[in-house]
Amino acid sequence: MINFHKCPAPDDNERKAPLRLRLSVNRSYRGMLLWSLGAVMTTVSSSAQVSSKTTDAAPNSPAIRDGQHDFDFEIGTWKTHVRRRLRPLTGSTEWIEMDGTTVVRKVWNGRGNLVELEADGPGGHFLGLNLRLYDPQSGQWSLNFANSTDGKLTQPTVGQFKDGRGEFYDQETLNRRAIFVRFVISDVTAISCRFEQAFSDDGGKTWEVNWIATDTRIHDESDGAPRQ
Repeated sequence: MINFHKCPAPDDNERKAPLRLRLSVNRSYRGMLLWSLGAVMTTVSSSAQVSSKTTDAAPNSPAIRDGQHDFDFEIGTWKTHVRRRLRPLTGSTEWIEMDGTTVVRKVWNGRGNLVELEADGPGGHFLGLNLRLYDPQSGQWSLNFANSTDGKLTQPTVGQFKDGRGEFYDQETLNRRAIFVRFVISDVTAISCRFEQAFSDDGGKTWEVNWIATDTRIHDESDGAPRQ
């Protein structure tokens, strides 16, 4: 390490160095400084140009589709026929059927809706509720189901509509095993629609349908007039 406190003082010969030499050294120093500054500015300018080109070349993020009115078609009262598989993912082929009424009410000007299903069948009286909420940031819906047996909302399925078909997914457990859940809304017309739930215990490679509901419109909520 250099000890700057012990550096020797310049001798008489150094003090008497020609002025030309010192000026020449100063000019060389200034020249090197200007050259270094120019190199730095060139590098900064080149980096800015590359960054600008990279930004310009980057593809724009796809616009989020506005799906807040995707469920408007379902607002009103419907006659519902339900088929439900007993003991799903056990190899069971036993199904029960129920008939009832579904009422769908709009909330938040369409960004949410409340579904109430009341049905009867061999399994007894069934009361179900589905709270659907739209997330404008993701453009997706969450479907939150509950039944009157325990009064608790289940894990929501999340998804969206594309080309008139809605697909919603989540991951749950059944009989202590992790499964995927898929809920599909299809065959949508002004007077009918179809709902299907399926489970998968192999990571989505295969699906077993366990719930099918077919709705037929009874009347429109806006005027209460029966549909023909």
